[in-house]
Amino acid sequence: MDIDHFLANRVRELRKARGQTLEQLAELSGVSRSMISLIERQETSPTAAVLNKLADAFGLSLPALFAGDAQQAGPEPVSRRAAQAVWTDPASAYVRRHLSPAGVESPIELVEVHFPPGETVVFDNPVRRVGIQQQLWVLAGEMVVSLDDATWHLATGDCMAMALAARITFHNPGLQAARYLLALSSAADLSRRFP
Repeated sequence: MDIDHFLANRVRELRKARGQTLEQLAELSGVSRSMISLIERQETSPTAAVLNKLADAFGLSLPALFAGDAQQAGPEPVSRRAAQAVWTDPASAYVRRHLSPAGVESPIELVEVHFPPGETVVFDNPVRRVGIQQQLWVLAGEMVVSLDDATWHLATGDCMAMALAARITFHNPGLQAARYLLALSSAADLSRRFP
């Protein structure tokens, strides 16, 4: 699957299905009109931070943005590795693999992430339209996670529960790549924070 082609079509289809102009989506997401246009024309690869803002503006989690419209083909309870959407952030080179079966109704979405050493990704959404709870389980390496002004250092085997905040930062301070699993669930109460 050509992921840039998929994302270009996905963003355009979601925008049009909601009857939004480029300007309206830009205002909702905080992503410039020109950047959205470049993404839709497949003239740029969006970063994780940009995709996160677009997903939030559409009322979706980031994994749901990658899941696409697989329901058209009918739900399949098994997600085969060869068919899982894999995307690499052009800014940090972190790789995310959408693990959950597409089109299956479930309150949980699973994502595997390979995070290069020394890299940082910041998700900055001053107003979140989608309340997301997630747990991050470090399978290998180490990660530093910051939610707004609080920071935690996670080592292999550590698991952190959190509600996505206005600003969340992921950083790999190690000399080797980190690998972790994210389990995400939409939540109605965004005010709950885990220390």
